[in-house]
Amino acid sequence: MEKFAVDFTPWMSPTIRDYYSLFIKKANNNRAQLRSWVKEYSILKDGKTVNIAQKPIQLSPDARELFLTLQLQIGEEVHVGDWLTVDQDRIDQFAEVTEDRQWLHNDVEKAEKESPFKTTIAHGFLTLSLLPRLTDSVNPDKPLYPDAKMTVNYGLNQVRFPYPVKTGSVIRAHSRLIKVTPIKRGLEIEKEISVEIKNTRRPGCVAVSVVRVYF
Repeated sequence: MEKFAVDFTPWMSPTIRDYYSLFIKKANNNRAQLRSWVKEYSILKDGKTVNIAQKPIQLSPDARELFLTLQLQIGEEVHVGDWLTVDQDRIDQFAEVTEDRQWLHNDVEKAEKESPFKTTIAHGFLTLSLLPRLTDSVNPDKPLYPDAKMTVNYGLNQVRFPYPVKTGSVIRAHSRLIKVTPIKRGLEIEKEISVEIKNTRRPGCVAVSVVRVYF
């Protein structure tokens, strides 16, 4: 059966024709990007091109069991940490280690007079650095993944500090599982972590933690 294409553009209004042309242009650009991506992630094997992005990952029995378990928990809150008080001594120690001694954090008298918060506040990076403690992931007696050979902090995504943690604040972390991806010899696990400040509506920190678990 002979195939043919009908050009409807002569019957379109000028506005619709412009939208149609823009749609076709974007579609062609997406096809070009896809071809480039496939080429970039391809290798030559036995004279044939193989897309390595589609190469299946073989998981160990322990990794597969954890993967299936975590898949059922995606979107759920999987951990709520204990409350922790952020006092001035902790803030001062952090300032000494990082050499960030801005008066907002360390000059109590000046902060009481000039800060809009009327007190010193914790460094945003201090709050961020407390995530392992707040998520209970550094407790050797309660490992999150007891069957894993090694757990690696792979990084953070979309870090924000919506509200300052004032000195003396009591905070805790809520962890929500958002993604689990098989990788070579293990899994990559992403969790959205929100640091709650007691008696405050806005969180002190929101970040996506990326951890790699190897078996």
